[in-house]
Amino acid sequence: MNATTIDRPASRTFTAASDDVPSTRSFFRLLDGRPQACAENEAQIIAYNNPGPVEEAELLARFNIDNHTLQSALDPDEISRLEFEPDHSVLIFKRPKSYCADDNFLLKVTSTGAFLYADMLVVVMHDDAPLFEGRVPFAVHTLQDVILRLLYQASTHFEGHLKAINMLSESIEKRLAKSMENKYLLNMFSLEKSLVYILNSLSSNTSLCEKLRLSSARMSFDSEQIGVLEDISIETKQCFRRAQIYSEVLGGLMDSRASIVSNNLNHLIKKFTIWTIAIMLANLIVSIFSMNVKIPGQDHDGLLPFLAINILAIGSGFAVLWIWRLRKW
Repeated sequence: MNATTIDRPASRTFTAASDDVPSTRSFFRLLDGRPQACAENEAQIIAYNNPGPVEEAELLARFNIDNHTLQSALDPDEISRLEFEPDHSVLIFKRPKSYCADDNFLLKVTSTGAFLYADMLVVVMHDDAPLFEGRVPFAVHTLQDVILRLLYQASTHFEGHLKAINMLSESIEKRLAKSMENKYLLNMFSLEKSLVYILNSLSSNTSLCEKLRLSSARMSFDSEQIGVLEDISIETKQCFRRAQIYSEVLGGLMDSRASIVSNNLNHLIKKFTIWTIAIMLANLIVSIFSMNVKIPGQDHDGLLPFLAINILAIGSGFAVLWIWRLRKW
């Protein structure tokens, strides 16, 4: 099937629900096998990004959405699930949250709620992520196709996060080989924590796909849509297995990476200790010839005693370094 693209959505800005992310509402309609931005009175799909109190009240009153279900859709820790109300179906699924520099290598996940009515789809998201992005290998002609597209996008987004985790871990491992700080270890811990969240989310989405398949009649899925759903389920399971492998590799080698940092620090301390011994030995020789007692060469008026003492002191330091290299300490 041909891949589809989308136009940039039109949006209206409301009073911000938080200081960082404004609340927006976007409207779409299905045309030529893809969602396209449209006016509010023509909308088949309404997307609420980071809804504030005003938007939440509108969702409860206009669309007859249960308050508990709405708060679940906005809760990043909520698990994926499928519910059926008298006038609409409710899907809550997990998707990755867009990464920012302040996250410090912690790739987070969040929840999205999709409320499917007979002739309308309402999507509620906790952040300002775009509703439709990228391409999908199937045309979008019905609201059920939009549901499948959202699930497909979530799966591909998870795959992108896993690729990013793999590249970041390889980059950090190279730096850990020469590092004596805990900074890179903490970054690895953040990546390992991210994988735990991703694993739980993928497992939850896999269960949701299975429930959708079993409830395909109630969701009005046709045979082609059921085939697409099975493909999404397979991709989600493969993504879960890949995340599981990455998690096992990261978790299994964390003790070894911590030992590398500790060994690097011990090696540096050993070098400083040998340098200290070399300096102390030279200082010992100078101190011996500086004592207020009768010593050989004390009555000599030339530069020979001075040069001899300095040569002996410097030579003792180089002797220690030579033994260090010879013994490969």
